[in-house]
Amino acid sequence: MNKEKLHLFVNGEEIFTEVAPNKTLLWLLREELGLAGTKEGCGAGECGACTVILNGKPVNSCLVMALEAKDGEILTIEGEAKNGELSELQKAFIKQNALQCGFCTPGMIMSARALLNRNPSPTREDIKEAMQGNLCRCTGYETIIEAIEYVVKGEVE
Repeated sequence: MNKEKLHLFVNGEEIFTEVAPNKTLLWLLREELGLAGTKEGCGAGECGACTVILNGKPVNSCLVMALEAKDGEILTIEGEAKNGELSELQKAFIKQNALQCGFCTPGMIMSARALLNRNPSPTREDIKEAMQGNLCRCTGYETIIEAIEYVVKGEVE
């Protein structure tokens, strides 16, 4: 299969690569770029485990063809921490026990990051709405919502 040239920015790093037209953004990130924090859950855009931020918006990377991200800016869970320091959001998820098995956590954090980037002071209802596309089989969601509220209130140490 012929590959096409692709230019994009991932976690602030400029990337030049070639990809097959049928490769999804999820598999570009995981296979080509080694960013395995983005998970494939359902592969059909239903679970949110593969959520990344593309040009400021949360997307299910399993549904986005890599070539659709041309010249785009992508933030993955690997880009959430800075200089080896966890972000407030990551710290809040730990502090509030907002994870158990951890499989959904990268997608949850990316959806929460997208929400906080566009609305630094969301209500509880705003948080619930923003997180609707992310499924978790372990936590019951309450601790996830509380972790995001913890960041909003500025209570992260």
